[in-house]
Amino acid sequence: MAYVIAEPCVDVKDRACVDECPVDCIYEGQRTLYIDPNECVDCGACEPVCPTEAIFYEDDLPDDWVWYKDAAATLFDEVGDPGGAQAFGIIDHDDPRVAELPADVNAEYLNNHSL
Repeated sequence: MAYVIAEPCVDVKDRACVDECPVDCIYEGQRTLYIDPNECVDCGACEPVCPTEAIFYEDDLPDDWVWYKDAAATLFDEVGDPGGAQAFGIIDHDDPRVAELPADVNAEYLNNHSL
């Protein structure tokens, strides 16, 4: 089991969760952050610090966002388990389902919050 970052993070990428993660398993894609399900130790440190409330334990994902679990798994099947986000750097693409989301998916949040 692992934690999953869902739609409220798309185009926001606040990164407060990255600073809290004790195992450095939160990676940055082009439009969102991803938790490597194979590296996550289920500590939950990331969830309460997320300002957009985008992080869920995989069993608690809202029905509309369950696909984000598969998106992360698919992405890490492709790039492997790098063993640390800081050393790996930014992933040069997103899962295609994330990449295809409208550019204004979180415009209201971005307009009302300065990051």
